Amino acid sequence: MKYLLLIHSNPITWAHPSFLHTEEGRALPKKARDALAAQLENLLNELHESGELINAVPLEPPASTKVVRVRKGVRATTDGPYSEAKEQLAGVFLVDVATPERAEEIAATIPEAEFYAVEVRPASVFD
Repeated sequence: MKYLLLIHSNPITWAHPSFLHTEEGRALPKKARDALAAQLENLLNELHESGELINAVPLEPPASTKVVRVRKGVRATTDGPYSEAKEQLAGVFLVDVATPERAEEIAATIPEAEFYAVEVRPASVFD
């Protein structure tokens, strides 16, 4: 089954990988920051080798986002994400795994899970 792992981050500290740019991340000793960066690289390699990774995409900052709505045939485009939340979508992994538990296991290994959140959402297939 396919899952979208939605990585959240704070737009104020936006950069990739976001965990290295948080206040907590910057406060970590260099060895700990290097370990988190290696954890992410190892995860991406493992998922690629196992065939579970379909794609991983970091996203540009929310300030560069456009929201498009069409109402009564009229298109309206606004700047930025609709949400005024402190956390915004920073990137996504699309994985194809055997169980929901495996998707959660992968999400827990993404370093941003330690600083913000990684949402695990099953991906539907159009019939």
